[in-house]
Amino acid sequence: MFDADRFERADVRLAVESLAAGTRAAHPRRAIADAVTLDGEDLRVEDLTVDLARVNRVLVLGAGNAAGTIAAALNDTLGDRIDDGLVVTDDPRPTDRVSVREGDHPLPTARNERATSDLLDRAHAAGPDDLVLAPITGGGSALLCAPAGDLSVEDLAATTDALLAAGVPIDRINAIRRRCSLVKGGGLASALAPARTIGLHVSDVVGEASVIASGPLSPDPGAEPSIPDGVDLPRAVREHLADGGTVGPETDDDRVDRVVIADGKRAIEAAATRVRDAGVAPTVLSTTIRGGAADAARTQVAIAEEIAATGRPVDPPAVLLSGGETTVDVTGEGRGGSNTTFATAAALAAADGPRMAIASVDTDGQDGSAGAAGGVVTESSVDDPDRARAALLDDDTASYLRERGTLLDSGPTGTNVNDLRAVVVLDRD
Repeated sequence: MFDADRFERADVRLAVESLAAGTRAAHPRRAIADAVTLDGEDLRVEDLTVDLARVNRVLVLGAGNAAGTIAAALNDTLGDRIDDGLVVTDDPRPTDRVSVREGDHPLPTARNERATSDLLDRAHAAGPDDLVLAPITGGGSALLCAPAGDLSVEDLAATTDALLAAGVPIDRINAIRRRCSLVKGGGLASALAPARTIGLHVSDVVGEASVIASGPLSPDPGAEPSIPDGVDLPRAVREHLADGGTVGPETDDDRVDRVVIADGKRAIEAAATRVRDAGVAPTVLSTTIRGGAADAARTQVAIAEEIAATGRPVDPPAVLLSGGETTVDVTGEGRGGSNTTFATAAALAAADGPRMAIASVDTDGQDGSAGAAGGVVTESSVDDPDRARAALLDDDTASYLRERGTLLDSGPTGTNVNDLRAVVVLDRD
Protein backbone atom coordinates (compact mmCIF):
# COMPACT_ATOMS: atom_id res chain seq x y z
CA MET A 1 0.00 0.00 0.00
CA PHE A 2 1.04 3.66 -0.15
CA ASP A 3 4.08 4.39 2.07
CA ALA A 4 3.21 7.34 4.30
CA ASP A 5 6.21 6.90 6.61
CA ARG A 6 8.65 8.27 4.04
CA PHE A 7 7.15 11.75 4.38
CA GLU A 8 8.18 14.04 7.24
CA ARG A 9 5.22 16.41 7.30
CA ALA A 10 2.26 15.32 9.44
CA ASP A 11 -0.31 16.67 6.99
CA VAL A 12 1.24 14.71 4.10
CA ARG A 13 1.29 11.49 6.15
CA LEU A 14 -2.37 11.94 7.13
CA ALA A 15 -3.40 12.52 3.50
CA VAL A 16 -1.59 9.39 2.34
CA GLU A 17 -2.75 7.26 5.29
CA SER A 18 -6.39 8.18 4.69
CA LEU A 19 -6.20 7.12 1.04
CA ALA A 20 -4.46 3.88 1.99
CA ALA A 21 -7.23 3.12 4.49
CA GLY A 22 -9.90 3.82 1.88
CA THR A 23 -8.24 1.60 -0.70
CA ARG A 24 -7.82 -1.27 1.77
CA ALA A 25 -11.49 -1.06 2.79
CA ALA A 26 -12.59 -1.45 -0.83
CA HIS A 27 -10.53 -4.61 -1.30
CA PRO A 28 -12.75 -7.44 -2.58
CA ARG A 29 -11.46 -9.93 -0.01
CA ARG A 30 -12.73 -7.72 2.79
CA ALA A 31 -15.95 -7.00 0.90
CA ILE A 32 -16.58 -10.71 0.21
CA ALA A 33 -15.93 -11.55 3.86
CA ASP A 34 -18.59 -9.00 4.82
CA ALA A 35 -21.10 -9.83 2.08
CA VAL A 36 -20.88 -13.61 1.53
CA THR A 37 -21.36 -16.23 4.25
CA LEU A 38 -22.14 -19.94 4.27
CA ASP A 39 -24.20 -21.38 7.12
CA GLY A 40 -24.84 -25.05 6.51
CA GLU A 41 -26.78 -25.14 3.24
CA ASP A 42 -27.69 -21.45 3.40
CA LEU A 43 -25.57 -19.19 1.22
CA ARG A 44 -26.11 -15.54 2.09
CA VAL A 45 -25.09 -12.69 -0.18
CA GLU A 46 -25.97 -9.42 1.54
CA ASP A 47 -29.77 -9.70 2.00
CA LEU A 48 -30.17 -12.65 -0.38
CA THR A 49 -30.33 -16.27 0.81
CA VAL A 50 -29.95 -19.32 -1.44
CA ASP A 51 -30.57 -22.89 -0.28
CA LEU A 52 -27.67 -24.80 -1.81
CA ALA A 53 -29.50 -28.08 -1.21
CA ARG A 54 -31.71 -27.05 -4.13
CA VAL A 55 -28.82 -26.03 -6.38
CA ASN A 56 -27.28 -28.37 -8.93
CA ARG A 57 -23.97 -26.56 -9.50
CA VAL A 58 -22.35 -23.40 -8.15
CA LEU A 59 -20.43 -21.59 -10.88
CA VAL A 60 -18.21 -18.49 -10.72
CA LEU A 61 -18.21 -16.58 -14.03
CA GLY A 62 -17.19 -12.95 -14.50
CA ALA A 63 -14.55 -10.39 -15.41
CA GLY A 64 -12.77 -7.24 -14.31
CA ASN A 65 -9.65 -5.91 -12.62
CA ALA A 66 -10.74 -7.37 -9.29
CA ALA A 67 -12.44 -10.52 -10.62
CA GLY A 68 -9.45 -12.73 -9.80
CA THR A 69 -9.37 -11.45 -6.23
CA ILE A 70 -13.11 -12.06 -5.84
CA ALA A 71 -12.77 -15.57 -7.28
CA ALA A 72 -9.99 -16.34 -4.79
CA ALA A 73 -12.06 -14.97 -1.90
CA LEU A 74 -15.10 -17.03 -2.97
CA ASN A 75 -12.84 -20.06 -3.24
CA ASP A 76 -11.75 -19.51 0.38
CA THR A 77 -15.33 -19.02 1.59
CA LEU A 78 -17.11 -21.75 -0.36
CA GLY A 79 -14.33 -24.24 -1.08
CA ASP A 80 -15.56 -27.39 -2.78
CA ARG A 81 -19.10 -26.02 -2.93
CA ILE A 82 -17.86 -24.30 -6.11
CA ASP A 83 -18.17 -26.75 -9.00
CA ASP A 84 -16.59 -24.76 -11.82
CA GLY A 85 -15.84 -21.27 -13.02
CA LEU A 86 -13.84 -18.89 -15.16
CA VAL A 87 -12.96 -15.24 -14.69
CA VAL A 88 -11.04 -12.87 -16.96
CA THR A 89 -8.75 -10.37 -15.25
CA ASP A 90 -5.51 -8.44 -15.68
CA ASP A 91 -4.63 -9.19 -12.04
CA PRO A 92 -4.75 -13.01 -11.73
CA ARG A 93 -4.84 -14.70 -8.33
CA PRO A 94 -4.49 -18.46 -7.64
CA THR A 95 -7.66 -20.47 -6.98
CA ASP A 96 -8.40 -24.19 -6.73
CA ARG A 97 -11.92 -24.23 -8.15
CA VAL A 98 -12.04 -21.34 -10.65
CA SER A 99 -10.04 -20.97 -13.86
CA VAL A 100 -8.41 -17.51 -13.93
CA ARG A 101 -7.62 -16.27 -17.43
CA GLU A 102 -5.24 -13.34 -17.71
CA GLY A 103 -6.34 -10.57 -20.06
CA ASP A 104 -5.35 -7.03 -20.95
CA HIS A 105 -6.52 -3.60 -19.81
CA PRO A 106 -7.42 -0.83 -20.64
CA LEU A 107 -7.74 -1.91 -24.30
CA PRO A 108 -9.42 -5.11 -25.51
CA THR A 109 -7.12 -7.66 -27.15
CA ALA A 110 -7.29 -10.97 -28.98
CA ARG A 111 -6.60 -12.93 -25.81
CA ASN A 112 -9.45 -11.08 -24.08
CA GLU A 113 -11.68 -12.16 -26.96
CA ARG A 114 -10.56 -15.79 -26.65
CA ALA A 115 -11.12 -15.83 -22.90
CA THR A 116 -14.54 -14.22 -23.30
CA SER A 117 -15.50 -16.86 -25.85
CA ASP A 118 -14.62 -19.58 -23.35
CA LEU A 119 -16.55 -17.74 -20.64
CA LEU A 120 -19.63 -17.53 -22.85
CA ASP A 121 -19.39 -21.26 -23.66
CA ARG A 122 -19.58 -22.03 -19.93
CA ALA A 123 -22.38 -19.49 -19.50
CA HIS A 124 -24.48 -21.13 -22.23
CA ALA A 125 -23.98 -24.50 -20.51
CA ALA A 126 -25.47 -23.25 -17.21
CA GLY A 127 -28.78 -24.92 -16.42
CA PRO A 128 -31.96 -23.83 -14.64
CA ASP A 129 -30.90 -25.41 -11.34
CA ASP A 130 -27.41 -23.86 -11.36
CA LEU A 131 -26.35 -20.84 -9.31
CA VAL A 132 -23.89 -18.42 -10.89
CA LEU A 133 -21.89 -16.03 -8.74
CA ALA A 134 -20.70 -13.40 -11.22
CA PRO A 135 -17.84 -11.04 -10.25
CA ILE A 136 -18.27 -7.88 -12.35
CA THR A 137 -15.78 -5.10 -11.66
CA GLY A 138 -14.09 -2.12 -13.19
CA GLY A 139 -12.01 -3.08 -16.20
CA GLY A 140 -14.65 -5.52 -17.37
CA SER A 141 -15.50 -3.35 -20.36
CA ALA A 142 -12.10 -4.15 -21.89
CA LEU A 143 -11.62 -7.64 -20.46
CA LEU A 144 -15.03 -8.89 -21.65
CA CYS A 145 -14.54 -8.71 -25.41
CA ALA A 146 -17.07 -10.11 -27.89
CA PRO A 147 -17.29 -7.87 -30.98
CA ALA A 148 -20.75 -7.53 -32.52
CA GLY A 149 -21.60 -7.81 -36.19
CA ASP A 150 -18.63 -7.46 -38.51
CA LEU A 151 -16.52 -5.61 -35.95
CA SER A 152 -13.08 -6.86 -34.96
CA VAL A 153 -11.20 -6.69 -31.67
CA GLU A 154 -8.92 -4.15 -33.37
CA ASP A 155 -11.95 -1.96 -34.07
CA LEU A 156 -12.95 -2.11 -30.41
CA ALA A 157 -9.42 -1.35 -29.22
CA ALA A 158 -9.08 1.65 -31.53
CA THR A 159 -12.47 2.93 -30.39
CA THR A 160 -11.65 2.64 -26.69
CA ASP A 161 -8.23 4.22 -27.21
CA ALA A 162 -9.67 7.21 -29.08
CA LEU A 163 -12.44 7.80 -26.55
CA LEU A 164 -10.12 7.54 -23.53
CA ALA A 165 -7.52 9.83 -25.12
CA ALA A 166 -10.19 12.45 -25.77
CA GLY A 167 -11.25 12.44 -22.11
CA VAL A 168 -14.80 11.36 -22.97
CA PRO A 169 -16.89 10.67 -19.81
CA ILE A 170 -17.18 6.98 -19.01
CA ASP A 171 -20.97 6.89 -19.39
CA ARG A 172 -20.66 8.03 -23.03
CA ILE A 173 -17.81 5.59 -23.65
CA ASN A 174 -19.86 2.71 -22.26
CA ALA A 175 -22.92 3.66 -24.33
CA ILE A 176 -20.79 3.13 -27.44
CA ARG A 177 -19.08 -0.02 -26.15
CA ARG A 178 -22.44 -1.61 -25.27
CA ARG A 179 -23.71 -1.20 -28.83
CA CYS A 180 -20.51 -2.76 -30.24
CA SER A 181 -20.58 -5.89 -28.08
CA LEU A 182 -22.42 -9.19 -27.76
CA VAL A 183 -21.64 -9.53 -24.05
CA LYS A 184 -22.36 -6.06 -22.65
CA GLY A 185 -25.76 -4.47 -22.09
CA GLY A 186 -27.21 -7.71 -20.69
CA GLY A 187 -25.42 -10.05 -23.08
CA LEU A 188 -23.82 -12.14 -20.32
CA ALA A 189 -27.10 -12.37 -18.39
CA SER A 190 -28.81 -13.65 -21.53
CA ALA A 191 -26.09 -16.28 -22.04
CA LEU A 192 -26.47 -17.43 -18.42
CA ALA A 193 -30.24 -17.84 -18.61
CA PRO A 194 -32.05 -19.78 -17.24
CA ALA A 195 -29.54 -20.12 -14.38
CA ARG A 196 -29.99 -18.09 -11.18
CA THR A 197 -27.33 -15.35 -11.23
CA ILE A 198 -26.05 -13.10 -8.46
CA GLY A 199 -23.74 -10.34 -9.70
CA LEU A 200 -20.99 -9.37 -7.27
CA HIS A 201 -20.07 -5.87 -8.36
CA VAL A 202 -17.10 -3.71 -7.44
CA SER A 203 -18.03 -0.29 -8.76
CA ASP A 204 -15.54 1.98 -10.50
CA VAL A 205 -18.19 4.27 -11.94
CA VAL A 206 -20.52 7.02 -10.82
CA GLY A 207 -23.99 5.52 -11.05
CA GLU A 208 -25.89 2.27 -10.69
CA ALA A 209 -24.57 -1.29 -10.97
CA SER A 210 -26.07 -1.42 -14.45
CA VAL A 211 -23.20 0.67 -15.86
CA ILE A 212 -20.28 -1.19 -14.25
CA ALA A 213 -18.21 -2.88 -17.01
CA SER A 214 -20.86 -1.65 -19.49
CA GLY A 215 -23.55 -3.72 -17.81
CA PRO A 216 -23.04 -7.38 -18.82
CA LEU A 217 -25.79 -8.41 -16.38
CA SER A 218 -28.08 -5.43 -17.01
CA PRO A 219 -30.41 -4.51 -19.86
CA ASP A 220 -29.22 -1.83 -22.25
CA PRO A 221 -30.67 1.37 -20.74
CA GLY A 222 -31.59 2.52 -24.23
CA ALA A 223 -29.46 5.66 -24.36
CA GLU A 224 -28.49 6.23 -27.97
CA PRO A 225 -24.72 6.31 -28.38
CA SER A 226 -23.27 9.43 -29.96
CA ILE A 227 -19.76 9.93 -31.28
CA PRO A 228 -18.25 13.02 -29.62
CA ASP A 229 -17.12 15.81 -31.94
CA GLY A 230 -13.51 15.52 -32.96
CA VAL A 231 -13.14 11.83 -32.05
CA ASP A 232 -12.07 9.69 -35.01
CA LEU A 233 -13.48 6.16 -34.71
CA PRO A 234 -12.86 3.29 -37.15
CA ARG A 235 -15.12 3.32 -40.17
CA ALA A 236 -16.61 -0.07 -39.29
CA VAL A 237 -17.63 1.23 -35.87
CA ARG A 238 -19.16 4.42 -37.26
CA GLU A 239 -21.19 2.40 -39.76
CA HIS A 240 -22.24 -0.10 -37.10
CA LEU A 241 -23.48 2.70 -34.83
CA ALA A 242 -25.18 4.51 -37.71
CA ASP A 243 -27.28 1.37 -38.18
CA GLY A 244 -28.27 1.51 -34.51
CA GLY A 245 -25.57 -0.80 -33.19
CA THR A 246 -26.31 -4.03 -31.38
CA VAL A 247 -29.01 -3.61 -28.76
CA GLY A 248 -28.52 -5.96 -25.84
CA PRO A 249 -31.06 -8.71 -25.25
CA GLU A 250 -33.77 -8.53 -22.64
CA THR A 251 -32.75 -10.03 -19.29
CA ASP A 252 -34.98 -11.96 -16.92
CA ASP A 253 -34.64 -9.86 -13.78
CA ASP A 254 -36.43 -12.59 -11.79
CA ARG A 255 -33.30 -14.72 -12.32
CA VAL A 256 -30.66 -11.98 -11.90
CA ASP A 257 -29.71 -10.07 -8.74
CA ARG A 258 -27.03 -7.36 -8.74
CA VAL A 259 -25.18 -6.65 -5.51
CA VAL A 260 -22.56 -3.91 -5.12
CA ILE A 261 -20.06 -5.24 -2.58
CA ALA A 262 -17.56 -2.36 -2.80
CA ASP A 263 -17.63 1.16 -4.22
CA GLY A 264 -16.26 4.65 -3.75
CA LYS A 265 -18.60 5.35 -0.85
CA ARG A 266 -17.14 2.44 1.12
CA ALA A 267 -13.64 3.76 0.44
CA ILE A 268 -14.55 7.30 1.50
CA GLU A 269 -16.12 6.05 4.74
CA ALA A 270 -12.94 4.18 5.64
CA ALA A 271 -10.76 7.19 4.77
CA ALA A 272 -13.00 9.36 6.95
CA THR A 273 -12.61 6.90 9.84
CA ARG A 274 -8.80 7.14 9.58
CA VAL A 275 -9.07 10.95 9.69
CA ARG A 276 -11.31 10.83 12.78
CA ASP A 277 -8.82 8.49 14.46
CA ALA A 278 -6.26 11.26 13.98
CA GLY A 279 -8.52 13.65 15.89
CA VAL A 280 -9.77 15.58 12.86
CA ALA A 281 -13.36 15.90 11.64
CA PRO A 282 -13.42 14.95 7.94
CA THR A 283 -15.49 16.79 5.32
CA VAL A 284 -16.71 14.69 2.39
CA LEU A 285 -17.04 16.99 -0.60
CA SER A 286 -18.53 14.34 -2.88
CA THR A 287 -18.16 10.69 -3.86
CA THR A 288 -19.16 11.48 -7.45
CA ILE A 289 -16.75 14.16 -8.71
CA ARG A 290 -16.56 14.21 -12.50
CA GLY A 291 -15.06 16.45 -15.17
CA GLY A 292 -11.52 17.56 -15.89
CA ALA A 293 -8.88 16.54 -13.34
CA ALA A 294 -7.04 19.87 -13.44
CA ASP A 295 -10.26 21.85 -12.97
CA ALA A 296 -11.24 19.69 -9.99
CA ALA A 297 -7.79 20.23 -8.48
CA ARG A 298 -7.99 24.00 -8.73
CA THR A 299 -11.46 24.00 -7.16
CA GLN A 300 -10.40 21.87 -4.20
CA VAL A 301 -7.28 23.97 -3.59
CA ALA A 302 -9.49 27.09 -3.59
CA ILE A 303 -11.71 25.53 -0.92
CA ALA A 304 -8.62 24.68 1.15
CA GLU A 305 -7.36 28.25 0.81
CA GLU A 306 -10.72 29.55 2.07
CA ILE A 307 -10.53 27.21 5.06
CA ALA A 308 -7.04 28.43 5.91
CA ALA A 309 -7.95 32.10 5.49
CA THR A 310 -11.44 32.32 7.01
CA GLY A 311 -12.46 29.00 8.56
CA ARG A 312 -15.19 28.60 5.96
CA PRO A 313 -16.86 26.16 5.39
CA VAL A 314 -15.03 24.43 8.30
CA ASP A 315 -12.34 25.45 10.75
CA PRO A 316 -8.91 23.83 10.60
CA PRO A 317 -7.72 21.24 11.25
CA ALA A 318 -9.70 19.98 8.27
CA VAL A 319 -9.48 17.14 5.77
CA LEU A 320 -11.46 17.31 2.54
CA LEU A 321 -12.22 13.91 1.03
CA SER A 322 -13.63 13.17 -2.41
CA GLY A 323 -14.10 10.32 -4.86
CA GLY A 324 -15.46 9.85 -8.36
CA GLU A 325 -13.88 9.79 -11.78
CA THR A 326 -12.12 12.75 -13.34
CA THR A 327 -10.75 12.75 -16.87
CA VAL A 328 -7.86 14.09 -18.94
CA ASP A 329 -8.03 15.15 -22.58
CA VAL A 330 -4.72 13.62 -23.68
CA THR A 331 -2.88 15.78 -26.21
CA GLY A 332 0.75 15.21 -25.18
CA GLU A 333 3.24 12.36 -25.42
CA GLY A 334 4.19 11.95 -21.75
CA ARG A 335 3.15 9.54 -19.01
CA GLY A 336 0.40 10.29 -16.57
CA GLY A 337 -3.23 9.86 -15.61
CA SER A 338 -6.08 11.79 -14.06
CA ASN A 339 -4.69 11.50 -10.53
CA THR A 340 -1.13 12.59 -11.35
CA THR A 341 -2.72 15.42 -13.33
CA PHE A 342 -4.86 16.35 -10.32
CA ALA A 343 -1.82 16.36 -8.03
CA THR A 344 0.33 18.43 -10.41
CA ALA A 345 -2.42 20.97 -11.10
CA ALA A 346 -3.12 21.19 -7.37
CA ALA A 347 0.56 21.81 -6.60
CA LEU A 348 0.65 24.60 -9.16
CA ALA A 349 -2.55 26.18 -7.81
CA ALA A 350 -1.35 25.92 -4.20
CA ALA A 351 2.17 27.27 -4.84
CA ASP A 352 3.29 29.78 -2.22
CA GLY A 353 -0.13 29.71 -0.57
CA PRO A 354 -1.17 28.50 2.89
CA ARG A 355 0.21 25.23 4.20
CA MET A 356 -1.69 22.22 2.84
CA ALA A 357 -1.18 18.67 1.60
CA ILE A 358 -3.04 17.19 -1.38
CA ALA A 359 -3.05 13.49 -2.37
CA SER A 360 -4.91 11.76 -5.20
CA VAL A 361 -4.83 8.10 -6.25
CA ASP A 362 -6.58 5.63 -8.50
CA THR A 363 -7.59 2.86 -6.12
CA ASP A 364 -6.56 0.10 -8.53
CA GLY A 365 -2.97 1.29 -8.22
CA GLN A 366 -2.66 2.05 -11.93
CA ASP A 367 -3.42 5.64 -12.92
CA GLY A 368 -3.65 5.76 -16.71
CA SER A 369 -0.15 5.46 -18.18
CA ALA A 370 1.50 6.77 -15.00
CA GLY A 371 2.96 3.44 -13.88
CA ALA A 372 1.80 4.31 -10.36
CA ALA A 373 -1.38 5.12 -8.46
CA GLY A 374 -1.15 8.91 -8.20
CA GLY A 375 0.72 11.56 -6.25
CA VAL A 376 0.95 13.73 -3.16
CA VAL A 377 1.98 17.40 -3.14
CA THR A 378 2.12 20.46 -0.94
CA GLU A 379 2.17 24.24 -1.32
CA SER A 380 5.96 24.04 -1.69
CA SER A 381 6.14 21.26 -4.30
CA VAL A 382 6.46 23.60 -7.29
CA ASP A 383 9.82 25.37 -7.53
CA ASP A 384 9.54 26.02 -11.28
CA PRO A 385 5.97 26.87 -12.39
CA ASP A 386 6.92 26.72 -16.06
CA ARG A 387 8.11 23.12 -15.65
CA ALA A 388 4.84 22.17 -13.95
CA ARG A 389 2.79 23.81 -16.70
CA ALA A 390 4.85 22.04 -19.36
CA ALA A 391 4.21 18.69 -17.65
CA LEU A 392 0.49 19.36 -17.69
CA LEU A 393 0.53 20.40 -21.36
CA ASP A 394 2.53 17.31 -22.36
CA ASP A 395 0.47 14.98 -20.14
CA ASP A 396 3.77 14.07 -18.47
CA THR A 397 2.64 14.56 -14.88
CA ALA A 398 3.84 11.15 -13.63
CA SER A 399 7.38 11.98 -14.75
CA TYR A 400 7.11 15.38 -13.06
CA LEU A 401 6.03 13.86 -9.73
CA ARG A 402 8.58 11.04 -9.95
CA GLU A 403 11.39 13.58 -10.30
CA ARG A 404 10.26 15.16 -7.03
CA GLY A 405 9.80 11.91 -5.12
CA THR A 406 6.08 12.51 -4.67
CA LEU A 407 4.64 9.75 -6.86
CA LEU A 408 2.48 7.29 -4.91
CA ASP A 409 3.06 3.70 -5.97
CA SER A 410 1.33 0.64 -4.56
CA GLY A 411 1.39 -1.81 -7.43
CA PRO A 412 -1.93 -3.47 -8.33
CA THR A 413 -4.18 -3.23 -5.28
CA GLY A 414 -6.70 -5.93 -6.20
CA THR A 415 -9.60 -3.49 -6.22
CA ASN A 416 -10.94 -0.66 -8.35
CA VAL A 417 -13.42 1.90 -7.01
CA ASN A 418 -11.93 4.79 -8.96
CA ASP A 419 -10.33 7.98 -7.68
CA LEU A 420 -9.80 8.88 -4.05
CA ARG A 421 -8.49 12.28 -2.91
CA ALA A 422 -7.59 14.04 0.33
CA VAL A 423 -6.75 17.70 0.99
CA VAL A 424 -5.39 18.43 4.46
CA VAL A 425 -5.29 21.88 6.13
CA LEU A 426 -4.09 21.66 9.73
CA ASP A 427 -3.76 25.35 10.61
CA ARG A 428 -5.26 28.79 9.95
CA ASP A 429 -3.15 31.00 7.71
